[in-house]
Amino acid sequence: MLLNEIFKLGVQKGASDVHLVVGEPPIVRINGLLCRLTDFGSLTRKKAEEMILATLTPKQKEQFVSSREMDISYELDSSERFRVNLHFEKGNLGLAARIINAEPPTMKTTDMPEIVYRLAELHQGLIIITGPTGCGKSTSLAAIIDHINNSRAANIITLEDPIEFVFTPKQSIIRQRQYGFDFLSFPDALKHVLRQDPNVIMVGEMRDLETISATITLAETGHLVLATLHTPNASQTIDRIIDIFPPYQQDQIRIQLSMSLIGVIAQQLLPAPDGQKRVVAREIMINTPAVANLIRENKIVQLKTVIQTSSDDGMISMDQCLQRLVKSKKVTAEVARQYAIDGASFED
Repeated sequence: MLLNEIFKLGVQKGASDVHLVVGEPPIVRINGLLCRLTDFGSLTRKKAEEMILATLTPKQKEQFVSSREMDISYELDSSERFRVNLHFEKGNLGLAARIINAEPPTMKTTDMPEIVYRLAELHQGLIIITGPTGCGKSTSLAAIIDHINNSRAANIITLEDPIEFVFTPKQSIIRQRQYGFDFLSFPDALKHVLRQDPNVIMVGEMRDLETISATITLAETGHLVLATLHTPNASQTIDRIIDIFPPYQQDQIRIQLSMSLIGVIAQQLLPAPDGQKRVVAREIMINTPAVANLIRENKIVQLKTVIQTSSDDGMISMDQCLQRLVKSKKVTAEVARQYAIDGASFED
């Protein structure tokens, strides 16, 4: 299949994503930059349909044509895996695929700070990883799961859309469940997961009120819960969670969140000076008594100050992290300015 050739070339080039767009040659993203694979020529509508529909079963084709969107996992014979989104644009079929490494990432390879090791050793509460699309949230989640799998005996259940990294059970039991195949809705799966004797629950993404509510409740019932949100920093994460609830429930959610939250890890991926790789920058907020009090009192705007002044508790703001990266020459001041909350604080 031509699609397999394109995917294999993307893997060989070290790309993170592959895109198929009618009227363009196949496109790969390497170190954050889009590169056209001109040797394949521009894709016609017919060729795109042939390649994309070949990835689907007859039942999936029917569902895709009906819903106009679909997320699936795809695997080559050589074991490389892809998280694939299928969609329509201007009536044409399109594809965007994230390349998934065969081996799950580790805390070391993801450059995870020491405080996250300590968070992963806890047995109950909620850890939220946030950031824009493509910032490595799934990779960070997988690294924490890998650490738990290697360090203690736990029953780990993941709810994913679709399954990305495939884990081999070591000290832990790992059940990886895929949306649309192993369960039909996140709220229902979260409701029934308590009957499966979990110790650790991973929620691929908190997408709606029901999922967020169920996730917080699970974290209150003696389980370690890992989840993601598409928010840029810790304070906006708290705002997003609270604001999704109707006003009459928000006070109760603030209390629940102040008690169940362990921490928020907000991250971005930045280009390195050599242009050959990307560097992760992380803001970390730990739910200390001071943070919990601000959440309960709805003083979210003050969280930024607490994060900046609580390095002894393992906290660090995004701008403080960027300053460290500039000082260690892992990123340039110009790049740091582009990703900073207060870009004026970075000088060449």
